Amino acid sequence: MRIIEPSELIINSDGSIFHLHLLPEQIADTILMVGDPGRVDTVSDFFSSKEFTVSNREFKSTTGTYSNKRITVLSTGIGTDNIDIVVNELDALANINLKTRTVKDAHRKLTLVRLGTSGALQPDIPLASYVLTEISIGFDGLLNFYANRDKVCELEMEQAFLKHTNWNAQCAKPYFTYSSERLVKLFESYTIKGVTISAPGFYGPQGRVLRLPLADAYLNEKIESFSFNGKRITNFEMESSAINGLSKLMGHDSVTICAIIANRVVKDATKDYQPAIKNLIEG
Repeated sequence: MRIIEPSELIINSDGSIFHLHLLPEQIADTILMVGDPGRVDTVSDFFSSKEFTVSNREFKSTTGTYSNKRITVLSTGIGTDNIDIVVNELDALANINLKTRTVKDAHRKLTLVRLGTSGALQPDIPLASYVLTEISIGFDGLLNFYANRDKVCELEMEQAFLKHTNWNAQCAKPYFTYSSERLVKLFESYTIKGVTISAPGFYGPQGRVLRLPLADAYLNEKIESFSFNGKRITNFEMESSAINGLSKLMGHDSVTICAIIANRVVKDATKDYQPAIKNLIEG
């Protein structure tokens, strides 16, 4: 049995995992993930009781009870690089014995639900609506660093997209990952099911131009016009692809639900998106 080396699994002096500063017993099986640390309090204010709050850098966690169910809410910060840290460390807390540095015999499955904000890529998706990610496209390339990525990806859709966009070979190769079918069915009644792009940046990777020109000025138009087996790309955000991909590889369930706060096609945005976020959390 492999003993995971201290350089590969860093544990703090109090026994907590390196970045999240959490102990194994502190995480619930259901984990709500938000980007903004300030949003952790917004979510946890709905809890009937709270066990603790831990904060380190952009990672803030509160575990408590809502409707007699134990839930952890955790902020991830922005980007799939942070998701790589968060999902790996959550899985380590669930499935690695931190004292012996060995993988546990029994697998513990986590349910990861990301609640976020997003920009729509189709003109008919209204502001303040909620898009439920059925498939996530990673423009970040993160999953390509892990073995067996092809086993958890929609390869036919991936190839069709590369051809349709005449994908720039200097960019990371996109990967297409499914959300948990169970979670999609759970939330589909009050959301719009869609295909979500996780971009590795807010400006150029999402087609925004300030002072720097884009490598492909028509990429967003190609994205908007892409369709595969009746599925179209609905929105941009920055985390769901890594959540889905890593969760699939590790045996966890995941899904992302985003409040639409801007529509990139009709060039409109909400002046105050906080009510939409609060309604999403309550839902």
